[in-house]
Amino acid sequence: MWRTAGQDRIVNFLKGSIAGRSLAHAYLLVGPPHIGKMTLALDLASALNCSDGTPPCGSCRACQRIQQGKYPDVIIIDKYAGRDQKDRRKATEIGIDTIREILQRGSSLPPYEGNYKVFIIDDADLMSVEAANCLLKTLEEPPQHVIILLLTSQESTLLPTVVSRCQRFELKPVAVAEIERRLKILNGCDPDKIKLVSRLSGGCLGWAIAALGDDSYLNNRDVRLSEFASLLTRSWSDRLLYIQQLPSDRNSMEEVIKLWLSWCRDVMLLKYNCEDAATNVDKINDIKSWSNMLTILEIKEFINSLNRMLVNLSYNANLHLLLEVIMLDMPKKEKRADYALNSAGVNN
Repeated sequence: MWRTAGQDRIVNFLKGSIAGRSLAHAYLLVGPPHIGKMTLALDLASALNCSDGTPPCGSCRACQRIQQGKYPDVIIIDKYAGRDQKDRRKATEIGIDTIREILQRGSSLPPYEGNYKVFIIDDADLMSVEAANCLLKTLEEPPQHVIILLLTSQESTLLPTVVSRCQRFELKPVAVAEIERRLKILNGCDPDKIKLVSRLSGGCLGWAIAALGDDSYLNNRDVRLSEFASLLTRSWSDRLLYIQQLPSDRNSMEEVIKLWLSWCRDVMLLKYNCEDAATNVDKINDIKSWSNMLTILEIKEFINSLNRMLVNLSYNANLHLLLEVIMLDMPKKEKRADYALNSAGVNN
């Protein structure tokens, strides 16, 4: 049974390829983090090595060991592969030695137990140029018993020559209703929490499952949104002081900006009476207050400012300067009686 959710077109194509013995030697799975790329890769590996008549059965020895990460013919390569514990802390890329020692040499040997050797390169965009060129040699002359799966959320950083030798599948966001249905089956927690996590997931089932099992994300989100909600009526000096409380690394700040964007999107939806489509359903009263205070033009202009900041972050622009611009671009309003001001974590 395929565990991959919401990717029926891809799953059906792969089923047909397996049945018709028309498999590609390499596949590129593209999609945002936690959307299910690794789940799909393991499903395909199970289907290729399953001993049941309707693969993947999920219950035979091969299927179970693949899902447990204990099957010798399914090899996962990431930036930590082949490194000892001390070196793992400094790992930032997949180097040429990893590709040469694990993939090239491993692919020259026949499968130990199964029908195929499956190499899964997780975060393939982390391959160095030398590693990618080394991989290219195997992709150009692939052994018959080998399938290579490249997983990435940053396709643009891969060598075009590598991409051109793979069959590409782009995983699309899963519908909120489908994520909510799956979460109810997997987890019997509060229905309101399941509804919220489903909407916050951005269509990524893996993220939703992780968020249900770890409250740290939701707790951090509550703090960030409470701080953000209060900024609308704060003084310019308070806003600039607030910058000191924000993350100093770009990846974390990017996540904060995306959170702010989801808030502003909800404000815009409420301006058009589309509350049912809002994401941050647990913060709807604060969002209504913003909607009452701001014009559509003000919201649009601030959303454009946030999007420009994301682009500038990718160009390695000065983070502190970008934040100062955002604080000045944010509309400033006087306090209103119907605005429930929550100033948690913001300096007075």
